[in-house]
Amino acid sequence: MSRGRVLALDPGERRVGVAVSDPLGITAQPHDVLNATDPGLLGRIERLAADLGVTRIVVGLPVGLSGVEGPAAVAARSFGAGVGEATGLPVEFYDERFTTVSAERVLVAAGLSGRRRRAVRDRVAAAVLLQAYLDGGR
Repeated sequence: MSRGRVLALDPGERRVGVAVSDPLGITAQPHDVLNATDPGLLGRIERLAADLGVTRIVVGLPVGLSGVEGPAAVAARSFGAGVGEATGLPVEFYDERFTTVSAERVLVAAGLSGRRRRAVRDRVAAAVLLQAYLDGGR
């Protein structure tokens, strides 16, 4: 696995969860939530990637339980292609089937209220996605 900071993006219809790894690419931390409908979204991601000094980007790929890629996966691949073009960085896709469920469990276990969970769920889901990617030795 090549070392360096990795940016994870967990795209949804309304929000994009963002997480970033440490400089060695070992641990993931939740970072931000971006508005998925913002016309300047790709520019914001480009600046974020440059500011954080990331070397590659991972985009969550919502694959169905059967392993079939539906419309959401097609949209994620299109989004990832746009991110790669905007940043000039390599973009990889990673199965994010259970990231939101895992994030919700972590937040419930931490005792966060429903309102507070909603506020951080997307960035925590991105961190769960990124940690799974990093642990997978990619």
